Amino acid sequence: MKVLTIVGYPGSGKTTAIEAIEDLGIIVSMGDVVRNEAKKRKLEPSGATIGKIAKELREKGGPAIIAEKCVELIKELNAEIIFVDGVRSLFEVNAFRRFWKFPIIAIIVDEEKRFNLLFERGRSDDPKCLKELKERDKREIEFGLDKVLENADYTILNNSTIEELKKKSRKLVIDVINNY
Repeated sequence: MKVLTIVGYPGSGKTTAIEAIEDLGIIVSMGDVVRNEAKKRKLEPSGATIGKIAKELREKGGPAIIAEKCVELIKELNAEIIFVDGVRSLFEVNAFRRFWKFPIIAIIVDEEKRFNLLFERGRSDDPKCLKELKERDKREIEFGLDKVLENADYTILNNSTIEELKKKSRKLVIDVINNY
């Protein structure tokens, strides 16, 4: 089993990159673990609520709890290739690396482009203004996303079109899988 991750700040293009490779394996979303928890609690899945639940889960279960829940899910899957979406800390990276090589691919993009992408996407937990994006980034940094990005094994600069990002992502991921 080959397990890897694509990381980046909100709006960096992770979803687009994953769309380009979803036919290559199974996608496990760490955010779904948190959104499912919000659903269980009958709470609106706003950005603030999701952030609060994620923080609470980590405070109660430890900084790798969401990753540990994903590890158990992945072990039950019968798949050769798994892509984990939503890794936010080196604690989480290490939880996966106890079982797999777990290469990290980081997508880098400037703040203004990220905000525009998120605003256009319009998911319920997406920021409605630049201030909300900065608050969300701050939460991500508190989780440790900045350290994950700094320690990435590979980097994709998302400074072009959606199609170009998809091409770059697919090519790199296929190379990573082939050299796993």
